[in-house]
Amino acid sequence: MSAVYREVTPLTENDCFTLFSRIKKKFTFPLHYHEEFELNFIANAKGAKRIVGDHSDVIANLELVLVGSNLPHGWFTHQCDSGDIHEITIQFHRDLFDEKLLGRNQLSFIRRLLERSGKGILFSQELTETIRPRFEALTRKSGFDSVLELMSILHDLSVSRNMRTLSNASFSSDQINYNSRRIEKAFALMRANYDKEVSLADVAKEVSMPEASFSRFIKKRTGKTFVDSLNEIRLGHASRLLIDTTQTVAEVSYKCGFNNLSYFNRIFRKKNGCTPREFRQNYSGTRVFI
Repeated sequence: MSAVYREVTPLTENDCFTLFSRIKKKFTFPLHYHEEFELNFIANAKGAKRIVGDHSDVIANLELVLVGSNLPHGWFTHQCDSGDIHEITIQFHRDLFDEKLLGRNQLSFIRRLLERSGKGILFSQELTETIRPRFEALTRKSGFDSVLELMSILHDLSVSRNMRTLSNASFSSDQINYNSRRIEKAFALMRANYDKEVSLADVAKEVSMPEASFSRFIKKRTGKTFVDSLNEIRLGHASRLLIDTTQTVAEVSYKCGFNNLSYFNRIFRKKNGCTPREFRQNYSGTRVFI
């Protein structure tokens, strides 16, 4: 796999987590990473190949993997000829659990689990079979109960035996510092106006900085340019619309602030490793946003 793509997931700031359940004949999504944690349950895919970080393996018929924030991962058809692959994916924000909350004694196991997931964790076949009905039941839950159930699942995973760390190295880039009131104001403006014309001058004025100074400032603090930051916000909303609506790609593009369809298609493919249409097809099936 020569390219690793940064996926912009459809999970918004207002969501706790999202769940996708789908039946498919093959794996088509490229090797990728994203800020969100991901729990991936896969059945009927014996012979497929899993890549997590610097580790690769041919999988058995059933598996459950927890992938940490910004850890490259992907599943590939390889030698799998099942034609009836069942995949349930749960994605949740890296800050879903506050650091102070995770510091409490009762959540110490979950804290260690999330820390360890920076290298990817494969759970035992026995545990995966046992917990499978709870994953499937989450597609029928909503609201607070579903959040409690996710926490309960994570706790049961955290105290389970025979979990296996996959990657030899951590690929997380947690060293980037976002702790800045000016950055928070800038991102608040961009999030509130992603569907409109937003210029560097507009944002620089909002944080009381000259344009050139703010351009350097946001790059230093986030590792991304102003344009990249705004595009990622817009792509997140575009991903959500592609999954959650039947609007055309052109309609999604314009509703998310992209006034040029060709440009939208180009940067979407650059970030996600696939076209908007392919992205929509990959997330077909049951989807739940909590």
